[in-house]
Amino acid sequence: MNEARLRFSTEIIRRLGEELNPSLDKGVVELVKNAYDADATQCRVELLNTDRAGGTVLVSDNGDGMTVGDIVGGWLVLGRSRKSQRRKTKLGRVPAGSKGLGRLAALRMGKRALLTTQPRQEKGPGYRLEIDWERFDAAEVVEDVELTIESMSPGEAAYGTAIRIEDLRHGFGRMAVKRLARELILLADPFQDDPQAFRPELRAAEFRDLEELVRGRYFRDAEFLLRAELDRAGRATARVTDWRGEVLFSAEHEELARKRKAQGSYECPRATFELWAFLLNRKTFSTRVSSLGEVRSWLGEFGGVHLYYNGLRVNPYGNAGNDWLEMNLRRVRSPEERPSTNTAIGRVCVEDEGEALEQKTDRSGFIEDTEFRDLRAFAQDALDWMARRRLEEAERRRQQERAEAPVRSGESELEMKRVIRGSPPRIRGRLGSAFERYEASRNKEVESLQKEVQLYRTLSTAGITAVTFAHESSGNSVKVITQSIGTVARRARSRMGPAYSETLGEPVRRIRRAVKNLAVLGAATLRLVAHEKRRLSRIDLHELLAKVVKNYEPFLAARDVKLTVELGSGSPYLRGSEAAIESIVTNLLTNSVAAFEEDATRGRRIRMRTELSEGTWTLTVEDNGPGIRGISTREIWLPGRTTRRDGTGLGLTIVRDAVRDLGGRVDALESGESGGAVLLVELPVLGVHK
Repeated sequence: MNEARLRFSTEIIRRLGEELNPSLDKGVVELVKNAYDADATQCRVELLNTDRAGGTVLVSDNGDGMTVGDIVGGWLVLGRSRKSQRRKTKLGRVPAGSKGLGRLAALRMGKRALLTTQPRQEKGPGYRLEIDWERFDAAEVVEDVELTIESMSPGEAAYGTAIRIEDLRHGFGRMAVKRLARELILLADPFQDDPQAFRPELRAAEFRDLEELVRGRYFRDAEFLLRAELDRAGRATARVTDWRGEVLFSAEHEELARKRKAQGSYECPRATFELWAFLLNRKTFSTRVSSLGEVRSWLGEFGGVHLYYNGLRVNPYGNAGNDWLEMNLRRVRSPEERPSTNTAIGRVCVEDEGEALEQKTDRSGFIEDTEFRDLRAFAQDALDWMARRRLEEAERRRQQERAEAPVRSGESELEMKRVIRGSPPRIRGRLGSAFERYEASRNKEVESLQKEVQLYRTLSTAGITAVTFAHESSGNSVKVITQSIGTVARRARSRMGPAYSETLGEPVRRIRRAVKNLAVLGAATLRLVAHEKRRLSRIDLHELLAKVVKNYEPFLAARDVKLTVELGSGSPYLRGSEAAIESIVTNLLTNSVAAFEEDATRGRRIRMRTELSEGTWTLTVEDNGPGIRGISTREIWLPGRTTRRDGTGLGLTIVRDAVRDLGGRVDALESGESGGAVLLVELPVLGVHK
């Protein structure tokens, strides 16, 4: 009988190392997490000539260090999960590392890696291990490469571990260093007040700049604080306090979890959710110590809700473009009473010694199983509850102000008239005239605002009417017309023979085309308001874009519009609602069609193209219409601003708001290569399917 064993190609090392964590910030953070697991209180990251290939990264700590057994049986063992073996450290930390794949990815950033370590538990020499990756690249299988652990002289190294990654394969620019600085600052929850907490340090100017922002501690300037707690039994409580610390609202589990079946418990680990929300306006900050600009800069770097798991931050939750609690999308329902990732900062801290939550192999967040979904639902339910209570309070204030406004206005008017009557005769006439002019201007402003309010109410009514019409027409009227015109055509052909084509052929075709357009618009209207379209999910942008275009092709063809679509490579996706993306695309198409109609454009063409660059998906829509005229490119996004007859001026406002809620931005050019307007939409994406 011949013995055999599995052997692994050195190609596995390259694939696991370079493809899992190719970026500077992800790789270095994995090494820093190892220092955390070793009970280090200090961890220093130094970047030496890393702006180009050939540089060096040094990560050193004052942790427990490693013995030979630790190196051989742990540090060099890759791919083994140690869930059942993990215990809290002497400092009470739950170890963050498990499989060692993140460490491998970091070590592979350079052509050589050097480990030096001095174990705290041994008084003898420390140890040194060098890994030359070129030896692995030249070998056929991993087992062919031997590694040697050398002893160092006593006292040559202090307690702890240092890892030196030399001859980097790639250089890293300033933005990569800034991302690393941000990751290190946020890694161990810098918003807590524990002076003994783990604080990694980066020797780089970007780190010092960002760290200064963190030290600003602008929490005291928040308008209110939401704090929700989830106990070990999955029962939640919450309260909201104002900037003075006074409790505004509080809730027990039944009120928070009212959307859950029979207010059942959340099936996830114990957690705490804190959110500081700000009102970023000059009036609010007129009485604060901090400036509005300082707080904006702080939120710009660290805003959003971060997730901390057993004391360490987990990527990508809270990163730019990662609205994992869907705050921006839910804000669409009630903009005035919901914070966004740009106006709030928060953290969800999870205590999970049993590791109910499991991180993905590539360390890009947690596997979205029942436990993670319930953790997210807990935080979202707390946000929804706070929004409901704030909306109720705002509505109460509005009703009270509406009732009191006419009374106060009337009293002020009478008081002003009494003052004018009591003024000296020589100025009484001028004061009276000035007050009359003021009243006329105010009445004109009120009338303008009333018209704007009425416009929104009318549009809401029109929307409801359109939905009703669409439902009725798609279900009955369109079918009746289609069947009837078919019957008319068949009978006319039978009785009229060749004369049919000359007399009725064209009118019948126009009727059929018009009915088809009605069906398309009716179906599109119903799709936009359909509940499942508003549900938040992962959206494949190119797939949805193609679907919208296909649905609108008959509508465009009826108006002699030729649409060309050029989709970029890959299949980018984000988390959002189909209705939001459809509203963006359809309003952009409608905007071009309206421009054609207004200008009587001939040979109408719309060009739609997409491209993906550095995690941002760009949609460009341009046409050969008249371009943007009579209004600036800044004003076209404002509600009610339009140059078209009978236009509402809300189409592009809807586009702007929908894009902003998805974390993106919009822009416009007066004219482009095709001669007409160019509208651009940029959205951050979660990833790309090849």
